[in-house]
Amino acid sequence: MGRSGIERAMQDSAPSALRHESDAGWSTSTNEKQRGTSSGGIMGRMHAVELVFAIGWAAFWIYWLVAALSMKRGHILWSREVRIRAVVIVGALLVIRLGAFRDGDLNSDPWRAGLGLVLFAVGLGFAIWARTEIGRNWGTPMSQKDEPELVTDGPYHLVRHPIYSGILVAGVGTAVALSWQWIIAMALAGVYFVYSATVEERYLTEQFPDAYPRYRRSTKMLVPFIF
Repeated sequence: MGRSGIERAMQDSAPSALRHESDAGWSTSTNEKQRGTSSGGIMGRMHAVELVFAIGWAAFWIYWLVAALSMKRGHILWSREVRIRAVVIVGALLVIRLGAFRDGDLNSDPWRAGLGLVLFAVGLGFAIWARTEIGRNWGTPMSQKDEPELVTDGPYHLVRHPIYSGILVAGVGTAVALSWQWIIAMALAGVYFVYSATVEERYLTEQFPDAYPRYRRSTKMLVPFIF
């Protein structure tokens, strides 16, 4: 092939090469846009799930405050209440200081979100069931009622402190669905609940010296058949 033929071949191939480069660039740009759209859709759904949890927790605590208006009269030994709350607050401040809640990523796995929502609903439902079952005998942690009644039916047949159990399960569901950092908060809540349950059971043993020890032997504290 002569020089002129080579030049013509190069001229003919140049537009084709440009088309290939253009097609490759368009394909890369399209893929990036698709990935961005997909990622944006996932994060949008996860933020919606986060909103569901926020509304659920807010509604639960509003119900709790309203229901507290009908409880029986009682009293609290504030010395014990202050001690455990101080321990929990110091623990929370230490965890925050160590950076445990820094740069936490929101979960993007829909399966985790679904499982977390189920645990959340089951936990809060169990706590509300227990609250309605105990009725006016409910009190704030470590409180003593002036006219107590021993409730062992419904969820109290499964565990001795079903309200605490339900709140902890709901918290674990929140951690599964949104961020594992919630496990730290639930661990601190677990310490508070176990301490509160221990103090409350001392009061109940004094008030029901025959019935409560039998109930305690037959029913676990927080987890059925385990603990």
